[in-house]
Amino acid sequence: MSHRFLVDSSSSEEDDDDELILATLHQAHTQYALLNAARPGGSVPGRQYINRNREAGHWRLYEDYFSDAPTYSPTFFRRRFRMSRSLFLRILQAIEQHDDYFVQKRDRIRRLGLSPLHKITAAFRMLTYGVAADATDDYIRIAESTAVESLKRFVKAIVEIFGDEYLRSPNDNDTARLLAIGEQKGFPGMLGSIDCMHWKWKNYPAAWQGSHNDINVLHRSHLFANLAEGHAPEVNYTINGHNYTMGYYLADGIYPQWATFVKLIPSPQGNKRKYFTKVQAAVRKEVESA
Repeated sequence: MSHRFLVDSSSSEEDDDDELILATLHQAHTQYALLNAARPGGSVPGRQYINRNREAGHWRLYEDYFSDAPTYSPTFFRRRFRMSRSLFLRILQAIEQHDDYFVQKRDRIRRLGLSPLHKITAAFRMLTYGVAADATDDYIRIAESTAVESLKRFVKAIVEIFGDEYLRSPNDNDTARLLAIGEQKGFPGMLGSIDCMHWKWKNYPAAWQGSHNDINVLHRSHLFANLAEGHAPEVNYTINGHNYTMGYYLADGIYPQWATFVKLIPSPQGNKRKYFTKVQAAVRKEVESA
């Protein structure tokens, strides 16, 4: 799941990185409980040993995306990793310092283990594209069980590292920034747009399977728990001569009838309603396209 606040296209790269960390954090936080169940590990008698040539896999990944002159440009990196390389490396460094599982080590026979690039790229690919753990093996050269363990530790580390800063309700400065963006978009009092991603975990134990829709995800988020009770950051604005004191979020028709959601008008009649529906959808789609 990912709640994504609407961001202005003119925001600084640092603000953009913050929004992407927030999106990653929400998705990680939602999956943490699902992925926290124990899975069997270690060698399994009779299992075929595969020499994956992990060193070659690491250098291919490094030369493709992380060298001084990578094969693929920053445009390709952002498209495939859904963020800039600098932000990816910022997250990688923080996780490596937080959990030494991601630090590259040598085994008992002095064979070099998987690099943090291996493990964190596998976790990002699984979160970003919803692919099965085994699907990361052919390029990243990482076993399915290791990819799953990397994902479990990744989402746990993300929550522990960034939770206090990002997994919280907006403070006064956040609210002021969001209101300024909403005003610029033509929606005074708007705190942002809300969108939840859809996915279906595959090749995991039955307890982890199933599709999670927007409503289920929304109800799991403590960030929006107060919205169900009609509470939102207090703001003051006027529309058509009426004074309002509660902010709101733009949402599509699937969300509940909360006072803090301004949804599309179904089957709008008349130019005003049609225009409102068109503009509301355009602004809301920006966060879905993020």
